[in-house]
Amino acid sequence: MKANMGTADRLIRVSIAVVVAILYFTNSITGTLGIVLLVLSGIFVLTSLISFCPIYAPFGLSTCAVKEAK
Repeated sequence: MKANMGTADRLIRVSIAVVVAILYFTNSITGTLGIVLLVLSGIFVLTSLISFCPIYAPFGLSTCAVKEAK
């Protein structure tokens, strides 16, 4: 797997995951919606850790900075 997520993308995903987790564990979001959002935030954290988003791959998207060859 080639990395296709940049630093900003990873930080945004982790931030969203933290906010959702806080809202879930303080019972601000509950029920099925809460569980779905918690699972989605887990996926966000996982994809941020490995720097690869499987949804970006089929579309050829990448938010990684391109290294210039010298």
